[in-house]
Amino acid sequence: MSDTSPLLIDVPFVVFDLETSGSAPSTGAGVTEIGAVKVLGGEVIGEFQSFVNPGHYLSDFITSLTGITDQMLASAPTIDQVLPTFINFLGASTSTVLVAHNAPFDMSFMRAAAASHSYQWPEYKVIDTARVARCVLDRDEVPNCRLSTLAPFFGSATSPNHRALDDARATVDVLHGIFERLGSHNVTTLD
Repeated sequence: MSDTSPLLIDVPFVVFDLETSGSAPSTGAGVTEIGAVKVLGGEVIGEFQSFVNPGHYLSDFITSLTGITDQMLASAPTIDQVLPTFINFLGASTSTVLVAHNAPFDMSFMRAAAASHSYQWPEYKVIDTARVARCVLDRDEVPNCRLSTLAPFFGSATSPNHRALDDARATVDVLHGIFERLGSHNVTTLD
């Protein structure tokens, strides 16, 4: 990005969410679904969705939580097959900003997947909507900063449901709600 911080309205954001087979890549858990929404100037300009075969069976807990079954993943591509297409969808790390709700979780899986398959993960700027929401909202407004709390608070048309694309769509609405809050405090640039 240039020396001057771009206006938020001029920045392409890719809001993404992962579903996984466990809580951390260090435990052998893998990505089971990727959903992403690309927005520019407040408008959706693209979407990405793919199941991902993690190479092992899912626990009953994960299937119950996400609704994703082993049968749904049996013929899905593996993460090394999905990564090039997903990175292409994201766009250049010099202009695209990634957004996720609880971004350290999602980023840990993406970085681990890239490293384990010898892909160079681009160094994107990353915005964590959970973290930023804690800065712009107080407990009188919302009891917590979970996506399931923030989505209805900001009037999202999509209810989070532990499916990657739906959760990414809900996070877009949360991001836009946060940007409206920031705009009222004259925060209009990326930096």
